[in-house]
Amino acid sequence: MTRKFTVPVIAALVLASSLVQAQQAKRYRVGFIHEGGSSASAIVDGLKDGLKELGFEEGKQYVLEIHDLKGHLEAVEAAAHGLEREHVDVICTEAASVTSEVKRVTTRVPVVFAVGRDPVAAGLVESFAKPGGRLTGVHTQQSADLIAKRMEILKAILPDMRRVVAFYDPGNPSAAAAIASDRVAARQLHIDILERRVASVEEFRTGLSALDPHDADAFFFINDAVVSSQSQFIIDTARAKKLPTMLPWPSLVSEGSLAGYGVSYREAGRMLGKYVVRVLTGTSPKELPVESLSRVESIVNLKTAKEIGVTIPPEVLLRADEVIQ
Repeated sequence: MTRKFTVPVIAALVLASSLVQAQQAKRYRVGFIHEGGSSASAIVDGLKDGLKELGFEEGKQYVLEIHDLKGHLEAVEAAAHGLEREHVDVICTEAASVTSEVKRVTTRVPVVFAVGRDPVAAGLVESFAKPGGRLTGVHTQQSADLIAKRMEILKAILPDMRRVVAFYDPGNPSAAAAIASDRVAARQLHIDILERRVASVEEFRTGLSALDPHDADAFFFINDAVVSSQSQFIIDTARAKKLPTMLPWPSLVSEGSLAGYGVSYREAGRMLGKYVVRVLTGTSPKELPVESLSRVESIVNLKTAKEIGVTIPPEVLLRADEVIQ
């Protein structure tokens, strides 16, 4: 039987087909502002993985516009203004300090974050279940409990440890909260913290380079944008000084850190991909509960241990999720 279509029906079919083709041809613009360093790179890689798993291929369904701050938080405002002015569809952020500034300086664009600090306490969302605005994302669990556990593992590796060095920017609220937790954890283990306050990447690099390795038994990371952006510099400089390092990024242990304890930043990025797709396809951030990444990993590097003259006790190796030979 031959079907006959009226002119209005044909017009409607043509319009529908055009709309489908336009939607398929649309390339979303995704901005990403991060503080820099290997941990941020891991989140970006994870984001690409997550988007690909959901059928979004870079260069076809979306383009990614990355702003690496290299630890310079003063650059957030210009980066965020620029992305919103260019009408990106969503901005991804890493770290509470970066996200807070993006929230402050933008007015329209949805924001999807990966932050270690409690996003409610940081003023990013109203609650985990109901974000209540244009921000949502992943909480990567950089809690006081994890800080205490890192200190405990480091003490188990170095039983005679009496002092650790910690660099941070006192003007960063996340860093101020972290150093407060560090002091409590250190006091319980009878460890002193040699606190070095820095206000810029340049000041941090100069300070770590000038550090006398006899002044501290180990380097202990503080959650701070200035310091985070220099993760590989920390690893390389500490190894040259034969200074043990404990970092919150297990993935960086393979790059030469002595030990790491924390969540997978690549997994955090993969989780971000899910949020980005939901936002791009029309869901408001306020309808997407914040998700916590709570699975932690402990990794130690025997190669680095041998290089810097540290013997890792068998009980530490047995408890580690991974041992790099």
